[in-house]
Amino acid sequence: MLYLSLPQAMANADTVMASAELPASPDEVVAALVTGEVERWWGSADTYRMTSWNADLRLGGSWSVVVRSADGRHLPASGEFLEIEMPRRIVQTRRYDWDHPTLGRKETTAAYLLEPIGDSTRLTICHGGFAGFPDAAAEHAEGWARVLGWLQGYLGARSPI
Repeated sequence: MLYLSLPQAMANADTVMASAELPASPDEVVAALVTGEVERWWGSADTYRMTSWNADLRLGGSWSVVVRSADGRHLPASGEFLEIEMPRRIVQTRRYDWDHPTLGRKETTAAYLLEPIGDSTRLTICHGGFAGFPDAAAEHAEGWARVLGWLQGYLGARSPI
């Protein structure tokens, strides 16, 4: 049986770093992050769910999603793909298209870095652009740890590893 460590995340005044070892290949992890597959695992009944995922996975391509909160609100988010080096690295902008309580509509940038480790993949997320928004950075660090836990559970449930 494979034992994976719990996802880790931390923030400073400008950047959130989060990391997890995932029981899947880099290609499988990328698919879970940037295709409609995201709707299967990103969220929970007591927090929020991703719906209406749409992405044009190319340089300059856009992505959008609607976050359905546990209390029934529909909160859109979107961005653009800035760098794509499949399956090693994807960089995208992120923006809430509503007034987020700690970040407003400020655009941030998230980089997904994937490193194969045997039959697993180490995913590191570097999410920057929080300067002047320390509460948002701390909140997003907690959020990324939770999201990586969901992803780890989802990939582990379907993995023969």
